[in-house]
Amino acid sequence: MSEHKNKKAQFAQPHKKKRLPIILGAALGLIALALIGWNALSGGSTGRYPVVKASQGQILLPAAEVSDGSAHFFTYQTAGTDVNFFVVKSTDGQVRAAIDTCVQCYRGRMGYRQLGEFMVCNKCNQKFHTSQINEIKGGCNPVPLGRVLAGTNLAISEADLIQGAAYFRINP
Repeated sequence: MSEHKNKKAQFAQPHKKKRLPIILGAALGLIALALIGWNALSGGSTGRYPVVKASQGQILLPAAEVSDGSAHFFTYQTAGTDVNFFVVKSTDGQVRAAIDTCVQCYRGRMGYRQLGEFMVCNKCNQKFHTSQINEIKGGCNPVPLGRVLAGTNLAISEADLIQGAAYFRINP
């Protein structure tokens, strides 16, 4: 090899293969695996509350477990929609139930939180005394759910929860 060719070879850059498609493909693959893993770890549910199932058209919750004055949140799944609701025993001794949203703020999908004797809308921060749940309807009040004490259980109608799914659909 001549001296000229040796110098040329010394400074010539090797042709780099285009790696961008490989890097992008690997990144997308990792993202897909992460999403699959997340779904598997969450049990396939995107909800943050225990999932309840209906039996003979009713959701049955042990009354003793929801009668401590704390709000208990649940999810009922219907036709691909998670319907969140809560049950709370108010200071007047009544066990009350409501969809975890209101007709004003439901698009925000933020629900309620409990603050002592009050349920507070997480979107607009309005407070509602627990004794008014199921009594006052409309506005930012929690959407009431019918409930009946049946022996040692609190029974909630599956049909009411299916109707409440409209508040949780992606395009209500």
